[in-house]
Amino acid sequence: MSLSADLNYGHRDANAFQRLVQSFSSTRPGAWLFSKFLRHLDEAVLRLTGGKHSAPGLLAGLPVLDLTTTGRKSGQPRTSHLISIPMGDDLALLGTNFGQPKTPAWVLNLESEPRAAVRYRDVTAAVTARPATPAERARVMARAAGIYGGYEKYQQRITGRDVRIFVLESAD
Repeated sequence: MSLSADLNYGHRDANAFQRLVQSFSSTRPGAWLFSKFLRHLDEAVLRLTGGKHSAPGLLAGLPVLDLTTTGRKSGQPRTSHLISIPMGDDLALLGTNFGQPKTPAWVLNLESEPRAAVRYRDVTAAVTARPATPAERARVMARAAGIYGGYEKYQQRITGRDVRIFVLESAD
């Protein structure tokens, strides 16, 4: 089964405005701003467009999927809006947290419970997450840099922690 095909998840080339937004969002101030406000803006855009568009999709040409994990402490469902990297039949996620020092909670949740769900537009799929192998990490980073240059800048700013990369495989 091909998770990326089942979800119809993929990336298109960004237009000039979207490349400008991507460039700003990969700077330290831009990443900080987006880390604080993007989720709220995204929720408004999703509501206004009936779930057809996301803020990162419109502004930066980056499609967002929803990852629902199980909270490691609460046991409750936790949903995060994330950019994913198609890798053959699977999808990869990078725990960059906009280049911020803390590991994102969704990473810790997946490490605690690798079964999760992803949703893109109107399609939901059960997935199992696993850490990327060293060879996969290199492929994911190379592919991610071609999709969004901010990933390389985030990686350079992150010190004191490893950026976790997960491969999501269809659980069906």
